[in-house]
Amino acid sequence: MKLENKVMLITYADSMGKNLKELHTVLNTYYRDAVGGVHILPFFPSSADRGFAPMRYDVVDEAFGTYEDIEAIGREYYLMFDFMANHISSSSKYFQDFLKRKNESKYADFFIRYEEFWGKGAPTQEQLDKIYKRKPRAPYIEVEFQDGTTEKIWCTFCEEQIDLDVRKEAVKSFIKGTLEQMCQNGASLIRLDAFAYAIKKEDTNCFFVEPDIWELLHEIEQIVGRYEVEILPEIHEHYTIPMKIAEKGFWVYDFALPVLTLHALYNHTGVYLKKWLEMCPMKQFTTLDTHDGIGIVDVKDLLPDEEVYIVQEQMYRQGANVKKIYSSESYNNLDVYQVNTTYYSALGNRDDAYLLARAIQFFAPGIPQVYYVGLLAGENDLELMEKTKNGRDINRHYYTLEEIAGEQERPVVRKLKKLMAIRNMEPAFHLDGKIQVETEGERLMITRKYKENSIRLSADLRSYGFEITRYGKDYENGKETIVWQ
Repeated sequence: MKLENKVMLITYADSMGKNLKELHTVLNTYYRDAVGGVHILPFFPSSADRGFAPMRYDVVDEAFGTYEDIEAIGREYYLMFDFMANHISSSSKYFQDFLKRKNESKYADFFIRYEEFWGKGAPTQEQLDKIYKRKPRAPYIEVEFQDGTTEKIWCTFCEEQIDLDVRKEAVKSFIKGTLEQMCQNGASLIRLDAFAYAIKKEDTNCFFVEPDIWELLHEIEQIVGRYEVEILPEIHEHYTIPMKIAEKGFWVYDFALPVLTLHALYNHTGVYLKKWLEMCPMKQFTTLDTHDGIGIVDVKDLLPDEEVYIVQEQMYRQGANVKKIYSSESYNNLDVYQVNTTYYSALGNRDDAYLLARAIQFFAPGIPQVYYVGLLAGENDLELMEKTKNGRDINRHYYTLEEIAGEQERPVVRKLKKLMAIRNMEPAFHLDGKIQVETEGERLMITRKYKENSIRLSADLRSYGFEITRYGKDYENGKETIVWQ
């Protein structure tokens, strides 16, 4: 099924019910009008990071189901799959064979040998300082081969995620085969996880290295384009990088919107939000929440530094049960990168503020994504997070079918579904249309227009009340219909 301009649900295969079959049942029972597509987070056999350390791509983790289950969902909803462009599991057959056979392994070229990469055996301190790192260490792990020798191997993230050498023909062939298999198994869109880290080059920051990164992106585009499948590079960084990607015609994420929306609702002003909504691309996917925390790095220079600090403090102060320690190293996260909370709890578990946040998201340029916890207006899961000591698990609750059925009775869940249905059905949200944003004191007005169709959100950023009005052919004088009040 091809990509559609309808709300995409983000979920793990075992978070809305215990497997893919139960997920499919939930979608068809409760969300036919609200959800058009599904991003099923990595459903492959994996050794760590909730699926993001894939061991292989050719099968579905048997705990979740089979590719037949994936394809069944894909016949009714467009699908997004994940491809880890940067790394593979250290428990994979590829890396394990390398550890066993070393230079004789047919997968020896898959990995970046640290000393070989630097030529002289080790980088200078200046070279090391240049590298863009999200972990407080040099980007390698030391491994021991079966023959007793040891060697440093490039590893950007955790020890279960070993970086791939995308320059090598063996890896290029692996990428091509994997992507083709994804296309053949029902993907409408492929998300390129950690894409900006994939190119390593001496004397660079090894992050979004140009022009090499463009060559890789175009190579991937050509592979999946034969199947009419789209790609979505995932990059958390300064907004100018996704803007640059969008200018070349690719889909991007709007990771700035979550914090800008919180700032508007906390401080009752739409000034900074307005500026962003008027400049961001239409060919993008919007988020308020994902399987990660709420990104801070993405709003640098869209908010003044002092406002970034203020909104962070407000998140900790107003967000229900949010503590700074949950975003720290002790819970496997760095505070400068993201804040760990559900979006509903970041707004103090207030139904009115939360619904307005979603309304703003649905009126923003792009196709909205709603994370499964957000779909159910979920609160912070402190119990799960304390159990795992992973800060991100605060927003990764496992819902049973019984829980999901019960959540449907909550007014905020019912109203959110109605908002999603409006976003899916209204022609004014066409991606070839236009957006107009106005602010007057504590009020925010967003109008989406396409041909003769117009729809307008009028919101009070203090009271959190809002109205949605549909207009006829003549926007100024035509007949209006209130679709939300």
